[in-house]
Amino acid sequence: MDKGYEKERFESISIKTSVVKKFRRYCRNISKSQSMTLLLMIDFFENNGISPTEAMGPKMQTLEMLIKKRINGVIAILKDIEKSQTKPTVAMMETLFKEAEPKKKPLILEKKNVAKKREVRFREKQNPNNDL
Repeated sequence: MDKGYEKERFESISIKTSVVKKFRRYCRNISKSQSMTLLLMIDFFENNGISPTEAMGPKMQTLEMLIKKRINGVIAILKDIEKSQTKPTVAMMETLFKEAEPKKKPLILEKKNVAKKREVRFREKQNPNNDL
């Protein structure tokens, strides 16, 4: 049963035999009932604003051209943002960080003046008597 349409009664319409055969074959291909298939077709035409007598070719081509124009517009906007905002901002940040870098001091690994004379801190008394 078709969901949401269980309590509705059936009506009949007159359709040519060859059209009915083709329609039923199409219903089996999409695995829908005849009522639901017809409803889907009507909804499709109403939602897309097209008529079954119109050809889809020109409409699809114009739609594709509109999408391409929009995409090209978005690309142009992104390139402009990159040129006018991103690159100058990056350049300013780089100059700020270059100025703020600490000066590199040489690492002290060993003392250069090792040959300095060591002074003796404690000495014996130079008393000839050796009195303590």
